[in-house]
Amino acid sequence: MTAEQTTTLVIGSGFSALAMAAELDQQGIRAIVVDGSRPMKQHHTMGPTTGGISLAELSERSEIVRLLEHYARRHELDLRPETRALELTCTHQPAPMANRWQVQTASGILCAHSVVFTRSALSQLRRVLLGVGVTTAADVRAGMNALGLYLVGVGDLALPTTQEILHQARRAGQSISARLAASELGTVPTLA
Repeated sequence: MTAEQTTTLVIGSGFSALAMAAELDQQGIRAIVVDGSRPMKQHHTMGPTTGGISLAELSERSEIVRLLEHYARRHELDLRPETRALELTCTHQPAPMANRWQVQTASGILCAHSVVFTRSALSQLRRVLLGVGVTTAADVRAGMNALGLYLVGVGDLALPTTQEILHQARRAGQSISARLAASELGTVPTLA
């Protein structure tokens, strides 16, 4: 089975994944978006919640999602909602900028220099970080940046606002762009 190559892989779905895909496209970075959610058993019968987001915020987010979906179609972004990320491994390339991530899906392997996780893929991110030795909260940010891993759509305790998610996507896109430019020059970018 041959592996498909891309610059960045976004694991997730919904607003955060669309925002990240659009940001990467605007930066000129090739990306593939796959679903990172896993079906979860519901142990309670509570009604739907807004996750602490007001109805006005939900309405604004819905409008932005509609615009992002239109952008994705118009720019033919590589969105694969039917493809689920099953397993993520690092190939441990010797050079710091050559970290190569492999994502196993039901239809094959996707390889990328950078991986972006959204809220729906948090459990996968935790497993990956533990697998590469990142075990403390203090090591998480530095460890993720050094490995080419990014997190978009996650707040401290509640769902981030629409503006926070867009800001996270912009920062991740800029960081990925800087990593790619540094790898072409053969240098390692400083971590922000």
